[in-house]
Amino acid sequence: MRSVVELTLARFEELVADALDAIPENLTGYMDNVVITVAEAPPEPGLLGLYEGVPLTERGEGYFGVLPDQISIYWREICAVCATPEEVVEEVRVTVVHEIAHHFGIDDERLHELGWG
Repeated sequence: MRSVVELTLARFEELVADALDAIPENLTGYMDNVVITVAEAPPEPGLLGLYEGVPLTERGEGYFGVLPDQISIYWREICAVCATPEEVVEEVRVTVVHEIAHHFGIDDERLHELGWG
């Protein structure tokens, strides 16, 4: 049986912040009306992150006055699928990039093609 990596919420939030800091500014500068949060548990088992909103590629002239897009990174779920703290760091990085890619309009199929599973 695989053991769960135990990290405090504060440490996990630092890992998410580090993953965001590693994304080039020329990309993050295009991010618009999006909030990234750490949540304890996903709405369904196995989900490590979730993007909810209107991707940048689908926003038109009528896009205004809407609530921010939401990216959730699931703390307990990521820790549960990783065997070491180092794996958690890598999984957080991959999950953050994956969900931000959805904000940019990149779907799961294309992400898989690009190696971001």
